[in-house]
Amino acid sequence: MGDAVSTDKYTPQQRSKYRRLLGEDLEIFDSHLQSSEFEDTGTIGLELELNLVDESMQPALRNREVLAELDDGYQSEIGAFNVEMNHPTMKVTGDGLQQLEDGISLRLDTVRAAAAKAGVKVAMIGTLPTVTAELLQDPSWMTPENRYRALNNAVMESRGELLRVDVHSPETNVNNFADIAPESTCTSMQLHLQVAPNRFAPAWNAAQAIAGVQVALGANSPLFLGHKTWHESRIPVFQQSIDTRTSELVAQGVRPRVWFGERWITSVFDLFEENVRYFSPLLPESREVAGTPIMKGKSPALHYLNLHNGTVWRWNRPIYDPGADLPHLRVENRLLPAGPTPVDIVADAAFYYGLLHHLINENRPVWSRLTFQDAEKNFLAGARSGMSARMKWPTLGTIGVGDLITEHLLPQARLGLENLEVDKEIIDKYLDIVEARARTKQNGANWQLRTLAAIEPWGTTPKTPEREGALAEMMRRYLELQQTGKPVHTWPTTI
Repeated sequence: MGDAVSTDKYTPQQRSKYRRLLGEDLEIFDSHLQSSEFEDTGTIGLELELNLVDESMQPALRNREVLAELDDGYQSEIGAFNVEMNHPTMKVTGDGLQQLEDGISLRLDTVRAAAAKAGVKVAMIGTLPTVTAELLQDPSWMTPENRYRALNNAVMESRGELLRVDVHSPETNVNNFADIAPESTCTSMQLHLQVAPNRFAPAWNAAQAIAGVQVALGANSPLFLGHKTWHESRIPVFQQSIDTRTSELVAQGVRPRVWFGERWITSVFDLFEENVRYFSPLLPESREVAGTPIMKGKSPALHYLNLHNGTVWRWNRPIYDPGADLPHLRVENRLLPAGPTPVDIVADAAFYYGLLHHLINENRPVWSRLTFQDAEKNFLAGARSGMSARMKWPTLGTIGVGDLITEHLLPQARLGLENLEVDKEIIDKYLDIVEARARTKQNGANWQLRTLAAIEPWGTTPKTPEREGALAEMMRRYLELQQTGKPVHTWPTTI
């Protein structure tokens, strides 16, 4: 989905041909995995999605003007009020995490400067609270590019009816849409980890096992369309926004395209094979029209398999990259929201990379002792309740996520970072932030809810001038504190 496509509609002939070539790509990938050398350097990378707002803290549909001031390290997103920035790959060793924070800050300042020229501001947040249903029901919400129109057309034609988004806890919020507009509200950060083929399955399994803890710790999306919802409302909103299934298909057990998965794996091939077996192609763009070569260097480009993989939105997505020299595989961790600050982002990254490294190397891995179903329940609990969630964990039973982090997982993350040869002062800096956030239970989601309550102590009702004013004021304070760069657990919530 990162590449341009030639049209927003496809014929049955194009779809039939694409399906055949997709199957051929899968067989080529299988053979390539078994017989070829892959890169094994353990590099990391990051993508970060951002919102644009005006002086009133309302979404600003100005991404094309902002991107005109930036180089190709910055890209459009489906929403006209979104932009994405990419950080180059790097090593986590030594002071790599500090370099990552510095790089994010530098690029964020670059986007802010470009936004200022367009008369708007940048908000790094999981879901922009001031987005309204009315905006999303106006066609101007979408960035005018074929790839987004084509995706929208494919999803809506598959559904054949209005898209229903229902996130009703604690405030009732049900809306119907004529397109996939709610997807544009889900701004995330994506952590990449390059792994060798023989270590991909343990890395993916470990990432799935800790997904619930990650999303609870990093939650920053408690307000959707001005309503108080799940602490990380991106999770249900994103799944429902790109759901090609009608209610009958849901009842039949057809899998959603935004998917946690259903089992632990033994090979990266398992995931690509599931993609082909369970999901119809959405964007059957031919290799010739896309301009993708058959080979990149000595590696097959696998145009059809990679394009199809981009339209199955796993929370931990497998990535095959033919590379410039050797091909490589990555785990793309997609479940965390953007923000609140660069130091918070890198603290989440440090916790993830350190804990993942430790769990991969355990003699008896966590996924051999935790059922996949419990891992998924943990994930949903973390998204729904944030730092108030309780989760199942091997040998511990059911435990509060804050205690699970501070008493059990942080020491493991520290050992993992030490084994990755991260500098001690860097480990201390970022894991101390994670510990403080878990201890105070103040992540971005809780800060937003506490601040909203402080602004209107007697409470407000959704879709009223009082709620709209409180949301705008909360966002002003959020941006002011975000600009300081201080971690969210230190942000004041009192007036």
